[in-house]
Amino acid sequence: MASTMSVKLAWVMVLCLIVGAPLAKGAISCGQVISTLTPCIPFVRNNGAVAVPAPCCNGIRSLNAAAQSTPERQSACNCVKALAASISGINYDLTNKLPSMCGVHSPFKISPSTNCKSVK
Repeated sequence: MASTMSVKLAWVMVLCLIVGAPLAKGAISCGQVISTLTPCIPFVRNNGAVAVPAPCCNGIRSLNAAAQSTPERQSACNCVKALAASISGINYDLTNKLPSMCGVHSPFKISPSTNCKSVK
């Protein structure tokens, strides 16, 4: 099971790197997004049965601080959307509460159907 998740994460990282390659210099890469949010996966897959890991909240805060412009937020949104779609068993209600649990306002809902072009 762990190897399946590793393969999915690797696939998402490659996909995000390909999609994100033409982005302007200084844009947030999917690799950065994935590495900052990976500690959150056990929490959102286990319906909050474990405590929110400190590295998860640290990653959310870091990502929020890094994504200051509309293109950066849209890029982060696309990466998060791809990551979320690649992992089975995610509780999206809990996932969307996670930023506020970490003291952060998220500019978009986390869902495979999120329209990242509408993120400002």
